Amino acid sequence: MDKVMETSKEHSTEWLLRDENVNVFRKLAIDYVNFIRECWIHASQPIARSDEPPQFNSEHYRCLYTCFSLFVVLYLTESGYENAPVGDDLMEWLNSNFIEPSTEEGDHLSSLQRPWEDESFWPYLTRAILRGLSKASVFFLGVLSQHPSEDLQSLTKLLTPLIEAQPRLHQYSSERDFAYASRRWSDRVKALRIEMDRVSEDERFDGFDNWWDCLSDIVGIMEGRPEVVMRVCKELGSDWKEVCAAWGVFVNVRLRRQDLPDVISQILDELPPDPTSVEDLIHVCLVSGEPSKVLDHASKLDVWLSAHLADFMVPLQLIDVEPDDLSLRDYYILRYAEYLRSDPALWRITVDYMYSCGEVGKSQADEILLRVPLRFREVDDSGEDTTAVLKDVSQTCLVHRRELVRRRVCKIAAQTMMSRRNYGLAAAYCISAEDWPGLGRIVEGVLEEYIVNGPSAFARYASSIAPSIQELRSRPSDHGIYTHRLLFAVRYAHYHQLLERHELQEAAGDLVAIFREDLAPRSWWAVLLSDSVPLLQEESAMLFSLASASELLRKVEEIFVVSSQGAGEKYLLVLKRTLSKEGKIAQNRDALERLKLVRLALAHYFARYSFQ
Repeated sequence: MDKVMETSKEHSTEWLLRDENVNVFRKLAIDYVNFIRECWIHASQPIARSDEPPQFNSEHYRCLYTCFSLFVVLYLTESGYENAPVGDDLMEWLNSNFIEPSTEEGDHLSSLQRPWEDESFWPYLTRAILRGLSKASVFFLGVLSQHPSEDLQSLTKLLTPLIEAQPRLHQYSSERDFAYASRRWSDRVKALRIEMDRVSEDERFDGFDNWWDCLSDIVGIMEGRPEVVMRVCKELGSDWKEVCAAWGVFVNVRLRRQDLPDVISQILDELPPDPTSVEDLIHVCLVSGEPSKVLDHASKLDVWLSAHLADFMVPLQLIDVEPDDLSLRDYYILRYAEYLRSDPALWRITVDYMYSCGEVGKSQADEILLRVPLRFREVDDSGEDTTAVLKDVSQTCLVHRRELVRRRVCKIAAQTMMSRRNYGLAAAYCISAEDWPGLGRIVEGVLEEYIVNGPSAFARYASSIAPSIQELRSRPSDHGIYTHRLLFAVRYAHYHQLLERHELQEAAGDLVAIFREDLAPRSWWAVLLSDSVPLLQEESAMLFSLASASELLRKVEEIFVVSSQGAGEKYLLVLKRTLSKEGKIAQNRDALERLKLVRLALAHYFARYSFQ
């Protein structure tokens, strides 16, 4: 349906009413009706202790079913039947949802030897014929063959084939054939009336009831006399719905959907709807062709019903869409979305509804999507679950073209992941959001792990952000400084991993390469130089070439020269922090003392080199 509505923007308003599009709407509406029916059946069954109770009771789902199914009957007919007579469809809907006469009444009467003596016999038979229940009607007409009145016996023999032969629209290939058959059938009913009138007044009573009057009411209904239909329905305790359906079956067999408002206004003068029943008010507004009132009453029954009826009413052009304001459809959709919003787990469905409601809905949906990653700060979610949910959020943003929202979500997610020290995911979200300052903060956080928790923890965390390098290289180079810092953290972590594996030659080469490629920030020079001491002192092999050792010495001397000029803080800051222990804060002189050890180790290394 969304696809059809999107495509409709490229066509005229009449395009939506083409048969292929209406068939799409009809199929979806029938799916809704079937789903409601399943909920109704489920809610009607005994609940096992292990099962969750249904959200509503069976009566609620029954009301939803009658309302939505009537909407389909009246406004989403099969292709080619839009202007066809509606009587049979209305009667089928009535018989499916409001069953009369009851099965219990039929069972009771069929168990009697002379059922016509029972006070419920004629009302039952009359209603069965009124409702078009031909099998039950024929059965009890057959019972009258045992009636003591020969006149009644002969009349029922004439009536029975009429009941069996009443024309139904679905039996004919065209409405013209149906109308012709209906006229011929009416002529036969008139002939039956003539036969009835020949029965003398004295023979019309059987000692229990005036069978002639009862049979006359049945024939009067079949003749399509509106006053008889109305009076009999009142006597049977029927409501306006039964009169309306009977009107289309007997009074005006060519009654069309567009004619219903005029007919129902006449009926409601005699049989008004139940003002205490929201279900009945919805029914009467549907038949009266008052869609705005339908939505108003439907929202009182269930906000789901009003939202989904409104969703269909727009393409069917039953309600207007105001482009510059909140439309009636959007109003009811957003009301339902707000109802869904009470359950945070339903955010996916909620935003789908909201994004279909113009700028107001889009703004509300954006807020919900931004709240999803914030919830992860409140609960201790697993990284895998969090990733899956955030992937769903990102996909939702892409579907609804909310790129700015997607980036903001990724930024929030990155902050959440960083607070959990999940630096790999944090870096990935920052890159996705193109939040380069945020990526810089993540790298600083990883480097901080070295200072606080040592090389092993640092190497583990830094390896998790290594995959981000490839992603960065595939993007435009407007983030060079952040890529540079990220490369340093990854390369320095790799250096410590080589040390852990005792691959000393490779570690020495990596250390020098970090300097030569100018990856190390100046604040980390002293730390890297301090790391070189064990490698310089390694007795089993000369791990550095003369040029490499000279590179290290130049870096040491640069630090000493700058420090002598009073500007050594930017070189010594990180080393001082690594030397600070148990509340004792290291000073510049402490860091320089450590570098003197580097200078001494280099001197010994050059001496060893000269004796080779």
